Amino acid sequence: MTDRGPNPNWSLLNEVVVSCRNGWRVLRHRGPGQIQFWFIALAVGCASGFAALFFRKGIEWLQATLYGTDDISALTQFAQALPWYLILLYPICGGLVVGLILNRYTEAGRVRSVADVIEGAALRDGRVEVKEGLASAAASLITLGSGGSSGREGPVVHLAAVIATWVNNLIRANGITARDLLGCAVAAAVSASFNAPIAGALFALEVVLRHFAVHAFAPIVIASAAGTVINRLEFGDVTEFILIEEGVLSFYQELPAFLILGLVCGLMAVVLMRAIFFAEDLASEGQARLGLPRWARPMVAGALLGGIAIYFPHIIGVGYETTSLALTGQLVLHEVVVLAIVKTAAVAITMGGRMGGGVFSPSLMLGALVGLAFGLVATSVFPEVSGAETLYALAGMGAVSAAVLGAPISTTLIVFELTGDWQTGLAVMVAVSTSTALASRLVDRSFFLTQLERRNIHLAAGPQAYLLSMFRVKNVMRGPDHERAAPRDQIWEAIERGILIEGDATLEEAMPMFEDTTRLFIPVVKLGARGEPPEMLGALFHVDALRAYNRALAATAAEEHS
Repeated sequence: MTDRGPNPNWSLLNEVVVSCRNGWRVLRHRGPGQIQFWFIALAVGCASGFAALFFRKGIEWLQATLYGTDDISALTQFAQALPWYLILLYPICGGLVVGLILNRYTEAGRVRSVADVIEGAALRDGRVEVKEGLASAAASLITLGSGGSSGREGPVVHLAAVIATWVNNLIRANGITARDLLGCAVAAAVSASFNAPIAGALFALEVVLRHFAVHAFAPIVIASAAGTVINRLEFGDVTEFILIEEGVLSFYQELPAFLILGLVCGLMAVVLMRAIFFAEDLASEGQARLGLPRWARPMVAGALLGGIAIYFPHIIGVGYETTSLALTGQLVLHEVVVLAIVKTAAVAITMGGRMGGGVFSPSLMLGALVGLAFGLVATSVFPEVSGAETLYALAGMGAVSAAVLGAPISTTLIVFELTGDWQTGLAVMVAVSTSTALASRLVDRSFFLTQLERRNIHLAAGPQAYLLSMFRVKNVMRGPDHERAAPRDQIWEAIERGILIEGDATLEEAMPMFEDTTRLFIPVVKLGARGEPPEMLGALFHVDALRAYNRALAATAAEEHS
């Protein structure tokens, strides 16, 4: 019988299968450098853009239904005409619904936010919690629609991160690919929220990924552009705020005033952040003392907000109506001061009461108010060398929000793209630079990183501070059967002296033990029930811990400089 050899068709099919597997492997591990990845980035950008659009429309529909307005930009005027008991009732009911949602679907009853997205990019391979994220989005939508005083951009960013997480899980992406897909989703969400494609892309790089690697730039820009297109298809090519007059510096002698404005705005940003954290701690302590159930906490916050809104309906929602009044100089000095104080209190109550929402829109409003107040005083004291007071409002808006977000570059661009005024760049940049420089020294770099620091997640100091927390001891240790395992008698001797560590501990906990004991290894155990001896799992060697840490540092550096 003649040997025909292998079937050429089967050989060709086998080559195709091998090529597909290799291509998929490349896409998963080195996706940002592959053109195929850009199409995935485009799809994620479109999905995130539509999520941002639907979230915004949902808030507007709920506000229009409750407050009886057909013009959301004039919400304050419509709210003023409502009976006082409705203004009080709406946020109470909204808080009750929010509390029930968060109590049912999240741990600790708190909403997920931008801080959790930053944590996901740094520590969770570009992933966030899906169920908790969807519940948080629903809670934030109800909060903003029923009278809460916070922003819509933070929830939208986390909702986009949920979409990226789903895609990452679907394609089993990891490493750089997963993190960059997360950045693509965030960029599209920010762009769709603000109609700001440049700022959206830079926000994802500056705040979420926290580096400006070239490999991430192209897919993130593609996703950001997709989000902007979706916004413009619905709202047109218009800016969020329309200025009455173009801001122009009167003389270069006016620039020192913007340096001082930046310092004032930096302090105000710190006041806002610390007010939120104070309200959070105070509410938690009060809840514990009174035995208040978790679901009731947002309802109590809603009652406080409703009481304030009866007299100051300006606090309802994201506050863009009041921000626009400040940017166009339609408020007098005493109104500006009072509204700034009231808005700060309202935001602290909303966030401390765990009602949902973000801090970006409130920081824009507070910054515009502080800037206008400063401008009214400065132009009246030095009229001969002063331009328009509205220029100070514009610069203040950028300065406070940049200090809160810890994002001077993207925030400066967001201010320009929100207003369409590119002629005031020098004044805005000066104010932003001094505000962020001051605020970053009084908190842990930004509001989000300070939130994480309060949870003992140390991202503010950079990768060298948090990478050790990514490694479990049991994944780095040498087991008893390892060819270079530690001698059993030395392990038990150390255990008897109380020198040991659990397998689920992290290298962040282990490294100080090496410094304190000067040992070459530390026994790894599983603690038994009370009175039972620990189970010996192996030993963690100092050299192995250092090797894992160095590899992680090298991988991080390679990603940031690729």
